[in-house]
Amino acid sequence: MPSSDHTQPRRAPDDVPSGRLRALTFSRPVLLFAFAFAVMADPVSSVAYAIEAALRALDGDLGLLLPTMGLVVAVIGLIIANYHGLIGRFPEGGGAAAAAGSAFGEAWAFIPIGALIVDFVLTIAISVSAASSALIAFAAGLAPLRIPLALLVLLVVAGLTWFGHVGRAIFAAMTTVFVVVAIVILVGGFSGAAARPPVDLSAGHSPVIAILLAFPVAMALATGVEAPSSAIAQLGQLDDAGRRRFGRVTIWLTLLIVGSLTLGLTALAVHLNVGIPAPDETQISEVAKASVAHRLYTAFQIVTALLLLAAASSSFQAGPGLLKALARRVSKDAEDTGILHPALGTVNPHHTPYVAVGLFVAVSAAVVAAAGAQDQELVLFYAVSVFLSFLAGLLAMAKFARQEGRRSTLALSLLGALVVTFTLAINLSRGDPIASLLASLLIAGVLWRLWVRAGRPRGIASAVVEAES
Repeated sequence: MPSSDHTQPRRAPDDVPSGRLRALTFSRPVLLFAFAFAVMADPVSSVAYAIEAALRALDGDLGLLLPTMGLVVAVIGLIIANYHGLIGRFPEGGGAAAAAGSAFGEAWAFIPIGALIVDFVLTIAISVSAASSALIAFAAGLAPLRIPLALLVLLVVAGLTWFGHVGRAIFAAMTTVFVVVAIVILVGGFSGAAARPPVDLSAGHSPVIAILLAFPVAMALATGVEAPSSAIAQLGQLDDAGRRRFGRVTIWLTLLIVGSLTLGLTALAVHLNVGIPAPDETQISEVAKASVAHRLYTAFQIVTALLLLAAASSSFQAGPGLLKALARRVSKDAEDTGILHPALGTVNPHHTPYVAVGLFVAVSAAVVAAAGAQDQELVLFYAVSVFLSFLAGLLAMAKFARQEGRRSTLALSLLGALVVTFTLAINLSRGDPIASLLASLLIAGVLWRLWVRAGRPRGIASAVVEAES
């Protein structure tokens, strides 16, 4: 994996349909908009459940909610500052897998790859569950059908992946519409909505301890912020400098939008005294209902559900794409590559690996059913696997900085690694979330074993690049 800022531009893959190549000839501002807002669908959609997750971890103490979410946004900023450097070093894409493989040896790339696979499954499961929660909050009569509704939504989203990457423009549109409607909610809530009676609850700890114990749960908001570091591999029509610029603009724009929406909606919830919601309601739904007229509230619920489905669809493309990149096949040089069963690389006319999609459907459906399609149950498991990937990337960047004598970069990477480790430790101390860590390590171990049996073929660290491109 190249580690220089002066690598050669990549040519678009030969198997990319000509129609898609024509679609890539947009002007750079349009391309940047489509890329950035499509990639940030996941972290923006996390706003729908992360704030409520923090409030539940605080036992409903609204007085501590804003500083807790402020700390969450600050940690995301620290991670993004480090990934700014990672994108600079790997402008061809690859993210933490490329960094870990380059820094510690190719075998170490399996740790972030295993974590990514688990993260994709959890993103699908929590997104369809949260979308169902949004619909149930609007139409309470659907509550008894929560699990069937979530599974139906899961199948619909999976079915749409049959048509390949045509949904990326839709993801960008859904993200944009959600941001606009959320701003309307904020304006309406702060300008004229009447506050509810105050909620008198306490987290049961000193404020500092309560915040430190609660913020790791809300770090579900951080899932997806690393996506630009791997998704820039899609931009094969740009040179390294262009991909580097697009990736960096996207991660900082993600921080600006996600941070502003999170802190704004959190402050509005505190202003309106919207605490832990009733069963079959969501906090963000109650905030919207208290802020604007019924028609706008209806629009907000619909847009929220669609954005969550866009996030699920994005993982339905990225996850199976990664399995496809790892599948065994014969290269153009008549060389056997890959480590997984060849069936996982089988594609339809739209280049969708439908067998791999089916595998993700089965596993995600099992997770949804096991959690009762409750997004607030799943959120406890969510900020574990992705933080394992963060840790691998940050430690790799720390090693590069140490080798090159860049002390300020080394300090930044080590601080990020320390904060990520603390977040992981607090979440794992809750007990059940250890399942996410074990699943990530198990998948990494199985992939490593298959890699060894296949003769340690080179290029595994760049599987994420191939999956995206």
